[in-house]
Amino acid sequence: MTGTSAPLTDRRYIVPFALVTSLFFLWAIGVNLNDILIPHLKKAFSLTDFQSSLIQSAFFGGYFLAALPAGWLMQRIGYKRGILTGLLICATGALLFIPAASIRTYGFFLFALFVMACGQSFLEVAANPYVTRLGPPESSERRLNFAQSFNSVGAVVTPLLGAAFILSGIEHTPSELAAMDPAQLLAYRASEANMVKVPYLAITGIFLCVAVLIYFSHLPEIRESHEAESSSVRLSGVWAHAHLVRGVVAQFFYVGAQVGVASFIIRFAEHEIPGTHEKVAAHYLQAHMLGFMLGRFAGSAVMKKIPAANLLSVFASGSLVCLVFVSLASGQIPVWAVVLVGFFHSIMFPTIFALSLRDLGSYTKLGSSLLVMSIIGGAAVPALMGRISDASNIQRAFLIPLLCHIYILYFAVRGHRPAVGAAGPILHVASSEAE
Repeated sequence: MTGTSAPLTDRRYIVPFALVTSLFFLWAIGVNLNDILIPHLKKAFSLTDFQSSLIQSAFFGGYFLAALPAGWLMQRIGYKRGILTGLLICATGALLFIPAASIRTYGFFLFALFVMACGQSFLEVAANPYVTRLGPPESSERRLNFAQSFNSVGAVVTPLLGAAFILSGIEHTPSELAAMDPAQLLAYRASEANMVKVPYLAITGIFLCVAVLIYFSHLPEIRESHEAESSSVRLSGVWAHAHLVRGVVAQFFYVGAQVGVASFIIRFAEHEIPGTHEKVAAHYLQAHMLGFMLGRFAGSAVMKKIPAANLLSVFASGSLVCLVFVSLASGQIPVWAVVLVGFFHSIMFPTIFALSLRDLGSYTKLGSSLLVMSIIGGAAVPALMGRISDASNIQRAFLIPLLCHIYILYFAVRGHRPAVGAAGPILHVASSEAE
């Protein structure tokens, strides 16, 4: 496969493409606020690294469990109604943060995150394949990378807002906490927990506003020509598409590595540079996400000339080199290396997603569901890193994402290739009135 100069999308799809692209920005808020919630709730509830990593386990567990139901429902109700369902579930999950903060129960926070993630799973199952269909097939990877670039904008903005409105900047040593009387300690815990109320109430409002906008908009329903025969689409048939199976594994390792790295950047900076305050350490997370955003825009532009799989190989190699420094060096060098990983992570999710969906035909929505299910890697890898950090140190925990990138490099070089002669059915666009 070679680079393509095909147009990003067709003129008739410009408005739908813009509307769906806005969703990529929106769900970045939910995902990337977790990187702020981890150190914040760790402090508010005196958690270990493993316990705080359960934030990602609850969130990405929701993605995993909702993905297949979302795909099956999407086949019945279409992309537009699937997106609306996802937005309403997201709003419900965000609203649950208010009672969670009021009763100050860590498990309730995890439940709220789980519900919110179920909604975002619906959005991902719908939006990712929908974007690949809104234009010429040969520019699908570039189109999805461009749409995901706005997800990376949200990834940059969210840590800034989270650090400003959630992180209080008030930190106490274990000895200071032990010296507090029960009333003081209770007031401190309550104050920290309540910091999330206003941000998540605002997020609830944003989800609802976007749902209203989508509801009154015209989104063409794109279907495979044989989708009426969806009863013949069986999970067992996925094994005939070996590149999709390899893509699911690659996406599991990528999301696990990406979430694991971002989750512990603040902790890693505090560990490697003693005396670093949490708000200062948060700047490294913000720089990591800025590199992520720049890489997305640069990658979608460069992909016009360089094949998507080749570019993925280069970026996977770059991540491996950075993570070697993170795992072996000391001082500020590994901190800046982990910041640079954000740039190399940038194109991986949309590129793996688009390459895995090639030539699936009527299996496209099911394939999309499986790829979203693979996001469970974001629950598994941070938890494993947290265990290693508690047992040893945070630096050794970064060996796990390093190992993940070895498989990603394999997928980029060989694993993404569909079987010779595989082809999917022709697509057609159904008017929204037919929904």
